[in-house]
Amino acid sequence: MVMEPLQMTPVKMSATSHLGETIPEPEVKTFSQYMIDALKKTNDLQHKSEAMDAALAAGEVDDISQVVIAAQKAELSLQLTMQVRNKALSAYQELMRMQV
Repeated sequence: MVMEPLQMTPVKMSATSHLGETIPEPEVKTFSQYMIDALKKTNDLQHKSEAMDAALAAGEVDDISQVVIAAQKAELSLQLTMQVRNKALSAYQELMRMQV
């Protein structure tokens, strides 16, 4: 007796509300997309801090506390980014040390 494999067809789920309109599926972000977004935000904070530093040096800033806050935000964001990078690198190195 010959056994044939099952032919599976993918099933797509969709929902229809009682009013007849379809409910769109939410967009799912990948890990790499989260990382790209975080790096862009860190870069933007760094640029904003540099711009505020230049404005302070030119005498265009009235409230120095805003410059300090922008610099601290940029520094914290960069530190967090570096820690995430270090953890990812550490995890990669640990995987490479594993024997199969």
